[in-house]
Amino acid sequence: MLSFECDYAEGAHEKIMQRLIETNREQKPGYGVDGYCDRAKNKIRAACGCPEAEVHFLVGGTQTNQIVIDSMLQSYEGVVAVRTGHVNGHEAGAIEYTGHKVLALPHKEGKLEAALLRTYLKGFYEDSSYDHMVFPGMVYITHPTEYGTLYTKRELLEIKAVCTEYQIPLYLDGARLGYGLGTDGTDVTLKDIADICDAFYIGGTKLGALFGEAVVFPKGNAPKHFFTRIKQHGGLLAKGWLLGLQFDTFFTDDLYVEIGRHAVRMADRIRAALRGKGYTFYMDSPTNQIFIVLPNDGLEQLQHKVVLSVWEKPDEDHTVVRITTSWATTEEMVRELTDIL
Repeated sequence: MLSFECDYAEGAHEKIMQRLIETNREQKPGYGVDGYCDRAKNKIRAACGCPEAEVHFLVGGTQTNQIVIDSMLQSYEGVVAVRTGHVNGHEAGAIEYTGHKVLALPHKEGKLEAALLRTYLKGFYEDSSYDHMVFPGMVYITHPTEYGTLYTKRELLEIKAVCTEYQIPLYLDGARLGYGLGTDGTDVTLKDIADICDAFYIGGTKLGALFGEAVVFPKGNAPKHFFTRIKQHGGLLAKGWLLGLQFDTFFTDDLYVEIGRHAVRMADRIRAALRGKGYTFYMDSPTNQIFIVLPNDGLEQLQHKVVLSVWEKPDEDHTVVRITTSWATTEEMVRELTDIL
């Protein structure tokens, strides 16, 4: 079976695997206090243009979101996100498990609109009973979104302006950040994200790491004793150098962004083929995720040959499916898929 189900179906990029093999016999201190983690942190600080940034390595995205959000919120606060946000729909209630509510708002093509955010916050504080309600304590966005769409720099600045007005932090989930940075036409850079957001993470698991994410507090503004909070949540990896080594590799010779560019190039070829064959796109997503609408019988035929993600049903007779490329997608795989299509 040909698989375009997700961007973390394979092990790890060959350059990362090679580094792991080369250093396998080295003895290193645990818990991220090793030279590889230090070097990776310095490279990330340089790439973000934030020499004062605090960087922490964690294993997975859900774990990262839960620890960051729980650590940044007061007990009476919740996190604002769009309804399609990963923390709202695909993390098994991990945020709620910590005692914080996800305050879900409508989305536009997967994105949070600054005007809607301002209306929501204004309405909250104009309610005379707001002291009896869950306070909006931070804003969560993803870039790229769950639909593979991207924020513009202007949109990010507008959201940040609302957050500043209401004195709440802006947190960006970058599980697929490399694909956003590697997309032609985007005007958002890693330095922009570091400048605009109060916290964000650089995704590794979905970009060719064996596992791992890098949390960045760009202004040296991590919650107090954040390292200990990671430990408390069960998120501190004893063999921490395995995370540092992978991100050191990512940020050597621009590998991280190049991986993203490759996947987007492969996706662009598939998009072109889909347009040529008359397929209907559910949303115009420029990154490595492609969403198309198929009649149910057509999906059934396709699933005999290709593994795809079934996303949602716009009506009884049609299904939205997702085609996803990755660092491991080859031109041969793209040709096979387009032949099948």
